[in-house]
Amino acid sequence: MGRRKKGQDVHGWVLLDKPLDMTSTQAVSAVRRLFDAKKAGHAGTLDPLATGMLPIALGEATKTVPLAQDATKTYRFTIRWGVSTDTLDAEGAETATSDVRPDAEAIRDALSDFVGDIEQIPPKYSAIKIDGERAYDLARAGAEVEIAARPVHIERLELIETPSPDEAVFEMDCGKGTYVRAIARDLSAKLGTEGHIFRLRRTAVGVFEESAAISLDELADLAHKGRAFEGLAPVETALDDIPALAVTGEEVSHLRQGRSIVLLPRIAQELRAQRRPRDLSGKDGSRMAVAMHGEMAVALGDAQAGKFVPSRVFNHSI
Repeated sequence: MGRRKKGQDVHGWVLLDKPLDMTSTQAVSAVRRLFDAKKAGHAGTLDPLATGMLPIALGEATKTVPLAQDATKTYRFTIRWGVSTDTLDAEGAETATSDVRPDAEAIRDALSDFVGDIEQIPPKYSAIKIDGERAYDLARAGAEVEIAARPVHIERLELIETPSPDEAVFEMDCGKGTYVRAIARDLSAKLGTEGHIFRLRRTAVGVFEESAAISLDELADLAHKGRAFEGLAPVETALDDIPALAVTGEEVSHLRQGRSIVLLPRIAQELRAQRRPRDLSGKDGSRMAVAMHGEMAVALGDAQAGKFVPSRVFNHSI
C-alpha cells in the first residue's frame, strides 16, 4: 500500500496578493501549510520581484488550473530607462547604459508594434527548458543561451504615466507565455535606449481580479483565529466565464462515472448562445462547458453533437 498523503481535503482558490521577494513555489507552500491542505498548485508563475495576483488552487480546484493559466493576464509595470541588466529587471547586473530618455509621445508611437500577435524571444533568465536544462540555470553557469522567438498575444499595452524622465508606467493585457521583461528589452531597443523592469505587479488573471486578493499576512491572521476558510474562494470561481449546464442528480451520477449525458436540443442551443469573454469552441464544433448541480461544479467537458462529454470530474461533495 502506498503512503497516504498528509493533510486535509481542502478545495478552493486562494487569490493571493504575492509579496515582494517570494517565489511562487514558496507562496504555494506557505498557503498549503496554513490550510494543512493535501494538494496545491498555482496558476501562472510570478518572479520574486513581482507582486500581485497569484491564484493558488487547493484540492479539486487544481483541476481548473489549466483554464486559469490560459486566461488573459493584466500587468502594471514600470520601465526604468538608461540601464539594461542581464536579467532584464532590477535584480540583475548592469550590462549597458544610455543617455537617451524617450518622451511620452515617442513611447506611445512605438507601442503599436507590441500589440496583437507578435514574436517574442523569452529572457535567458527564464524557466524555459533547453536540452532538458532550465534557461536560468544555464545563464547562471555562464553558458551561452539561445532561445527561439515564439508567438504571443498582447491585447492591450498602454502608457499610463511618466513620473520622471527616467521612468514610465504601463498597463498590459496579454495571453499565456508573454514575458513583461522581454517587453522592456524590446521596447527600449525600439526607442534607441536601454531599459529594464523596475517594478512589476499582476493585477488580474482571467476572472481573478486584484480587488478580491488577500495578503499572506491577512490569511495567516485568519488561520491563527481558526477562520482560514474565509480566505478561500469556491472551486467554481475559476469557471465564471465558461458556459454552464444545469444537470440533475441522476446526471451527476453518470458524469461522476465518466459517462456522457444527452443534451436536449433546446439546452444545446442555449449553450451555443451563451456569450463569454473567452472563445472556448473546439475545431470540431464542440464547446467547453461546466456541468452544474445547483451551485456546485460537477464536471468540465465538451458539448458536441447533442451530448455533454466530461473531461474533468470534480469529486468534492454536493
